[in-house]
Amino acid sequence: MPSPLKVYNTLSGQIENFNPINPPFVGLYLCGPTVYGYPHLGHTRGPIVFDIIHRYLSYLGYKVRFVRNITDVGHLVNDADEGEDKIAKRAKIEQLEPMEIAQHYTDSYHFCIDKLNVKRPSIEPRASGHIIEQIEMVKQIIENGFAYEANGSVYFDVLKYAETNDYGKLSGRILEDLMAGAGEARRELEGQEEKKNPNDFALWKKASEEHIMQWPSPWGQGFPGWHIECSAMSAKYLGKTFDIHGGGMDLLFPHHESEIAQSTACNHVNPAKFWIHHNMVTINGQKMAKSLDNGILITELFEGKHPLLEQAYSPMTLKFFILQAHYRSTLDFGNDALKAAEKGLQRLMNAVVLLQTLKPGSSSDIEVNTLKENILEALNDDFNTPIAIAQLFEAANWINKVNDGNASITAADLETLKSLINTIVFDVLGLMDEKKDMGTNLVDPLLQILIAMRNDAKAEKDYKKSDDIRNNLLAAGFELKDGKEGTTYNITKN
Repeated sequence: MPSPLKVYNTLSGQIENFNPINPPFVGLYLCGPTVYGYPHLGHTRGPIVFDIIHRYLSYLGYKVRFVRNITDVGHLVNDADEGEDKIAKRAKIEQLEPMEIAQHYTDSYHFCIDKLNVKRPSIEPRASGHIIEQIEMVKQIIENGFAYEANGSVYFDVLKYAETNDYGKLSGRILEDLMAGAGEARRELEGQEEKKNPNDFALWKKASEEHIMQWPSPWGQGFPGWHIECSAMSAKYLGKTFDIHGGGMDLLFPHHESEIAQSTACNHVNPAKFWIHHNMVTINGQKMAKSLDNGILITELFEGKHPLLEQAYSPMTLKFFILQAHYRSTLDFGNDALKAAEKGLQRLMNAVVLLQTLKPGSSSDIEVNTLKENILEALNDDFNTPIAIAQLFEAANWINKVNDGNASITAADLETLKSLINTIVFDVLGLMDEKKDMGTNLVDPLLQILIAMRNDAKAEKDYKKSDDIRNNLLAAGFELKDGKEGTTYNITKN
């Protein structure tokens, strides 16, 4: 039997057995996008990784409430406590209302993520719709003695918190080093003079007259700090403490570290039992950056319209590429890697299609139960999709051997194998047969007509016509294979 599910917990720095707080229910929170621009390649890894986590937990029988927020206010440029709101800045550039900007780019995000067959969250709260909850949380933190008001803004008192709590436990930061690094130079920055300590962070910011997005509060007109938003929304929909909080490694500090501090200061408990972080996507070994012109938009990838792209890549090719690396490892994007993923995905999908046509025999050369155990063992090992996919490729080899008459499988094992492959490929990994969805069911009858014409040509010894049909189909992306049970085909191109 496969071992129980084990998950790497960033908070402890160790692999731990996954034991939900209130089984069979699981609360899962993922930091969603700040919607001020079109989604790029880096925005795909988090949704795909946590889609697998969501799907696999559901497969194991858990009832998952998955919350992924939309940040539409309070996220300032450079992730700082001073400066313009990212969405408000974009609204000025495009001469639109901030909520028009937020809606437009939220729609764009949904369009791209839906293409990847990522399940929508159970709840998708917007920060702007939860201002009251954020204000109430700030008030409680002040009452508990861990925050202070200064000139209409409210700041979290990191030093006061550190007297009784470990600020930096999640990210591995040491407060003394942070204080030394801040130095007097940061106190000279605009707005820093309000803080008792330069490492204090904003829970609520006073809005200047020209600041577009602002709300009334006990401290005057203002807007929430970036960190308080997730703390308030996760608590509202998942409770003061829940099972899993996720996000990218780039959010470890200061965002998630600050979330823990806020929630602990308010509710006297760490908000999440498990903290799961996925690593970054690089491009040809470099971090994505506007200055390097390597920030590939998701739509550009699908259309092949970027100088770094040699061709267009389908949504499932991108998803399969991401799943072939463990979520905690860095993933380097490149055309060669995408092309290899494209071929690998097609090989797997061809095997899935071929599986439906296999004829059972009197014995089995395939250990279906062992295959299932190996796949589940991989997924139970911190959602190790690369190992699970390697097992699926092993199954593909078996399927081809059975089809070619070099191996056999009983009727019972064949039905078990069909159920296993379909469940893992489509339900757990969330892959789709894009050819089928694009109308392969309409193409197949036409191919069968051409195959019949080729067979007639062979029977009449018109080998030139037979070869022409085969070669033309191959050029079009359909490889014919002659076997004992007749002629089948594989799709070789997207």
